[in-house]
Amino acid sequence: MTVSRILLIAIAPALASPCASAQTYPTKVIRLVVPFPAGGVTDLIARLVGPKAGELLGQQVIVDNRGGAGGTIGANNVAKSPADGYTLLLMGGGHTLAPNLYAKLPYDVVRDFAPISILAKTVYVLTVHSSVPAKSVRDLIAVAKAKPGALSYASTGVGNLGHLSAEMFSAMANVKMNHVPYKGDSPAIADLLGGQIDLGFFASSIVAPHIGTGKLRALGVTSAQRTSMLPDLPAIAESNGLAGYDITSWLGVVAPVSTPPDIVSRLNGTLVKIVSTSDSRERFANLGFEPVSNTPEQFSIFIKAEVEKFARLAKIAGIKPE
Repeated sequence: MTVSRILLIAIAPALASPCASAQTYPTKVIRLVVPFPAGGVTDLIARLVGPKAGELLGQQVIVDNRGGAGGTIGANNVAKSPADGYTLLLMGGGHTLAPNLYAKLPYDVVRDFAPISILAKTVYVLTVHSSVPAKSVRDLIAVAKAKPGALSYASTGVGNLGHLSAEMFSAMANVKMNHVPYKGDSPAIADLLGGQIDLGFFASSIVAPHIGTGKLRALGVTSAQRTSMLPDLPAIAESNGLAGYDITSWLGVVAPVSTPPDIVSRLNGTLVKIVSTSDSRERFANLGFEPVSNTPEQFSIFIKAEVEKFARLAKIAGIKPE
């Protein structure tokens, strides 16, 4: 036997192993990291998707809650895990905002992950107290311009989506409003219901129970187009001068960068099947989300665009990493 043939036989298993692993994947339990505590909406969606993915893949998908630091602890855990398809992250919009809030992130949200597919989106709703004389976005802009700085808006903290939604609105509409940050949704909604605060941008699932009670009035949604969840509400972007206004909260699945493309493709196909079923659509809707999907390439472009958008908004809002 020649030396070259001996060498070929010796290295053949190593050359074949990446393809073999992709073809046989998965052969063991898959870990889906949720970077927030158990019980929240993100966790509930993970526990909806995990079992369904396990059925389609033929291996158990377990949910691993790793909360802390606005979701960055769990994200870092996945970024530093082997790129073999057995550790995944349920990423959210907050991860594309994080570079503007944390000065020394131990990972790069664009470079250190392999996007698989977006899973779901939800909108924020521009909601005013009934005492505010505005029945449309156009009316609200007129009120804000008539009394600059007189209107106050609530958010659940500096730098969150509600805050940035308001800052983007103020910048595009050329109005000035007073920001009042709260430590959570409940106290913010309580003060809005009580009339201590004039308005706010809140997740649809939070304000939906209060709309129509007579105390609050919904004026528009923050997505670029109207949403099937609230079909009667116009998009803020429909108003004059606000074309291009678009902020949504979203969830998607990513893997560590360099995960084999065949494995990424297999996982993408699995997620697309899950979100396309009527059962999933109904259960997502009950949680205030609209199921969606895209290709890994489309998701990658989306993540980059979100990072760039939030960098611009953080600058407008005067937010600096700490």
